[in-house]
Amino acid sequence: MCGVAGVVRWSGGETDAKTLDRLAEALSHRGPDENGRHCDGPVWLYNARLAIIDLQTGRQPLEAPNGSVLVANGEIYNDLEIRRELAHAPYKTGSDCESALHLYGEKGVAFADGLRGMYAIAIYDKSQARLVLSRDPFGIKPLYYVSTPEYFAFASEPQALIAAGLATNRITPEKRSELLQLKFTTGQETIFSDIRRVSPGETLVVQAGRIVERRLRSALEGKPSTAPSASLPQSLDRILEDSVRAHMRSDVPYGLFLSGGIDSSVLLALMARIASKPVVALTATFPESSAADESATARRVAKAAGAEHHVVELTKHDFWSAAPRVAAALDDPTTDAAALPTFKLGALAKELRLKVVLGGEGADEIFGGYSRYRRATWLWGLVGRRSRTHGVFLKTPGGGRAFENWRDGLAATERAAMSAERTTMQQLQAVDCAEWLPNDLMVKLDRCLMANGVEGRTPYLDPVVGPYGFSLPDGAKVRGRFGKWLLRDWLARNFPEADAFGRKTGFNPPVGEWIDAYKTELQRLVPAAPGIAEMSIGDVARATLARPTDNAQASWSLIFYALWHAHHVLGVPSDGGVADVLSEAAKRG
Repeated sequence: MCGVAGVVRWSGGETDAKTLDRLAEALSHRGPDENGRHCDGPVWLYNARLAIIDLQTGRQPLEAPNGSVLVANGEIYNDLEIRRELAHAPYKTGSDCESALHLYGEKGVAFADGLRGMYAIAIYDKSQARLVLSRDPFGIKPLYYVSTPEYFAFASEPQALIAAGLATNRITPEKRSELLQLKFTTGQETIFSDIRRVSPGETLVVQAGRIVERRLRSALEGKPSTAPSASLPQSLDRILEDSVRAHMRSDVPYGLFLSGGIDSSVLLALMARIASKPVVALTATFPESSAADESATARRVAKAAGAEHHVVELTKHDFWSAAPRVAAALDDPTTDAAALPTFKLGALAKELRLKVVLGGEGADEIFGGYSRYRRATWLWGLVGRRSRTHGVFLKTPGGGRAFENWRDGLAATERAAMSAERTTMQQLQAVDCAEWLPNDLMVKLDRCLMANGVEGRTPYLDPVVGPYGFSLPDGAKVRGRFGKWLLRDWLARNFPEADAFGRKTGFNPPVGEWIDAYKTELQRLVPAAPGIAEMSIGDVARATLARPTDNAQASWSLIFYALWHAHHVLGVPSDGGVADVLSEAAKRG
């Protein structure tokens, strides 16, 4: 796991050294072990490395005999298989990322078709004078760019491009509306008007100052499976074990985020089956609140699997002190409140000296875990064709009028996902995998863990597992009131100590209760924060924060955005509590 960046100047000349130093410094937290640079006239590439595989010789940038140079962020899980396939290639290291460089030498810009993993890769091909950027199909690893007539620059995080002066922090109002209503922003455009995302599964070819080619590799494929139902448990077992085994490849200690629910319990059972020593499992809990507490369930399944179990608590005091740091970490913003416990779990992993943690993200999207998927089976799929039709603020007084056109991007993705060959459920899954998954869940996981120097891995989001789960018949995903039927069935057969058919509770921190403890102060601070004040929604903010337990998500969205704007637009440090940051923001505004 790493941070990558680069600048290519089309007009000749070199980028100012101070600009490059600022870009590198802004990404240093992503790679605390070592860093490397490649400088060749107008071309500059950078890698900040968190060493996971080949600790001794895997330093980047990596250079091929023909002069092509690679920097990469991620893990290539089929590295060993590619090495056997390319036995003639002049490998110099044991780094898994080197295989991508040699695949490029063999297949050119189609190289990513042969990769199994999570990655954001940049290759500068000197012989063709072109830059090639590629991102994994599920968008697990981030990659952003800015293109001007003078230069093309890219980085793992938007804030690095801004810190280096290669992009501005000017906000696009339509994207701000998306964020507040959806909890994330859609498509290639980010909330920063100068900065764009490389799309999940996309490979860009940049040459002579412009993007000359775009290739797209889909994460999902196939019509509903016609495989006999009786064979599905065996095929699922084989495919999941293969994915978990690949995701456990590491030269450093690893662990598991364990909620006690279906997704993480399946991973725990498989990791315990594969590992030669007890799995280290980490669980977050919310004491002194009415939130569902799954720590007892997690403790029970951890004991049954012989795992070494650690629990971290989050309280209203943790919320008050950590919220500014979470907002600072999420430079590509998401108002998903689960970022708060994810950040705290990342800190616990760091404390335990774990560099790699597996998690259950993606299981709901791939195997049919959400209630909207169940609704899609009603009346032969004639209802429930769209999700997220009600924004976060539509039930708040005045909220529906404050944010216009907030659903346009999502609607465009829905139109693209429609196909006569897909069931209604598959269409909803495709939309989630195109937007919600990369732009909310994966951003949250990446930033909250990388802020702590930890790599997050997601075995459900695998090029083998994804298409398999997506192509399952709807009846293997949803039966009656149960989603993820096939996963539940597998768990009941293979790990009966877990409650395979228990009710889904979700990873929902009691953010409304935490806010309620400080609501008087927040009613004063949040409407006055420059990021909120410039939107002219003071009345909406006050009405929302007056009843935070009833408006938990809306209240958190306002607080998060006020904190986010204070740090990423006004430059307020995030090392104080909520009141400290918002008070300083008001002074600067």
